[in-house]
Amino acid sequence: MAAHESGASVRLIEKQDRLGGTAAISGGVVWLPDHEQMEPQGKEDSAAEALAYFLSLDHGEMDEDVLGAFVTEAGPMHSFLTEIGAIKLTMMPDYPDYYEDRPGAKAGGRSLDNELFDFTSLGEWRERIFDHGPAPRMMLRETPLGGGSGVVEPEELQRRDAGDLRGWGQALVGRLLKACLERGIEPALGCGGYRLCVENGRVTGATVERGGKQETITARNGVILATGGFEWNDALKHAFLRGPLDAPASPPTNEGDGLKMAMAAGAGLGNMTSAWWVPTLAIPEAQWASGEIRNMPVLIERTLPHGIMVNREGKRFCNEAANYSALAGAFHAFDPATYAYPNLPAYLIFDSQYRERYPLASFMPGTPLPDWVAVADSFEALAEKIGVDAKNFPATVDRFNEQAEQRDDQDFGRGKTDYDRFYGDRSREGAEATLGSVTKPPYYAVEIRMGALGTNGGAKTNAQAQIVDVDGEPIAGLFGAGNVISAPTGSVYAGAGGTLGPALTFGYIAGRAAARLVNQ
Repeated sequence: MAAHESGASVRLIEKQDRLGGTAAISGGVVWLPDHEQMEPQGKEDSAAEALAYFLSLDHGEMDEDVLGAFVTEAGPMHSFLTEIGAIKLTMMPDYPDYYEDRPGAKAGGRSLDNELFDFTSLGEWRERIFDHGPAPRMMLRETPLGGGSGVVEPEELQRRDAGDLRGWGQALVGRLLKACLERGIEPALGCGGYRLCVENGRVTGATVERGGKQETITARNGVILATGGFEWNDALKHAFLRGPLDAPASPPTNEGDGLKMAMAAGAGLGNMTSAWWVPTLAIPEAQWASGEIRNMPVLIERTLPHGIMVNREGKRFCNEAANYSALAGAFHAFDPATYAYPNLPAYLIFDSQYRERYPLASFMPGTPLPDWVAVADSFEALAEKIGVDAKNFPATVDRFNEQAEQRDDQDFGRGKTDYDRFYGDRSREGAEATLGSVTKPPYYAVEIRMGALGTNGGAKTNAQAQIVDVDGEPIAGLFGAGNVISAPTGSVYAGAGGTLGPALTFGYIAGRAAARLVNQ
């Protein structure tokens, strides 16, 4: 959009036979600082506050110029795409940033949700957007994930179903696609990237694979890589990541194609040890078209009352309600004595109070649970079934129960922040929204592994979204955005939508920068 509106001729190349990838199956929330919806709703923000927020969390992986480009251009990007109808976002005023105690953090306003989008307006392209099951007929803010009740009147749901109105990432990708089609930009599907064409140090196009054949596409003014991460490429994961990532929540086509293309062209790399981590739950009944088991992000289940997580020693090891990306630090703890990761896998433990009130994934209260959920009438029997220490486990539960009754988790601080309580039982006040004793048999357990929404390391860029070489010099004609580049925010997942905000913004920066070459 940015390149086209700036005067460039654009071709859009997509590896899969459908569009949208991870974004299309996500919640679609976009995290943006200092955007135009804040002031009318009484919210104050600035690029300086957002910059301070990120830098307070920096461990040396952020480039302040690149980060500065995100926080200053996020607002203009939002205004630009809104004006041309490519996005339609609504601020969620009560959705807090994930690190509330840091300078520049906000109690709400930076996370934006998608309005429903009419998929019938896409015509024949309606079936060419990636999905993973029933179309989402709610906006995220109407669901518990966005702080809503999850209840919409049946008549309204029927209207949305009849009109094929969709929310979440489907709405985000649908609107972007429609804006492309209205401008004559028709994506080429089933067309995977293979190698960049480089002449005299300048990227002049790309060799792609389509239908088993290679063809070269000339790009006189530049190539923008926006191909996602490498979380499904075992070789790249073992070469770069700081710890195990064996249960990604993204589509299995994220294999690092763009990263390899950039590396072959001499790109420098950044932030390669990290990812947008998230604990996941494997759903054996659900598989991708290529046969891989789907892994579901565990966001709400671990934060609700009457549940805890334990490791193989039968001990708690973290604040279960902490933000999902930061939790990777606990899962990746390494024991030099055993030369292993003692918290992988972990187990979500819950009792019948939990089961009577809350869903597990798509399994609602009162419906049968699948056989991969362990169940037992005692903690000792449950420990034996899942293979955790049967001596430590009951003692762990007893200690948690004492603290839950006092509404004070002295061990890990669960329930002390607004974020801890946001995904909990919002019908309960204070820490009780997430703290509740585990006392009513039978007891249940499911295995939790370390997954990711995508990797966030990749080709380094400068503030103009130009990919730079190993010496930090721009590679002429090569730009990047999204998970294929070294994240402008480093390893910090700022709040809900912390991947899509920088991805959209750097797409905007890259498009405008590439188009400037046309007009020179």
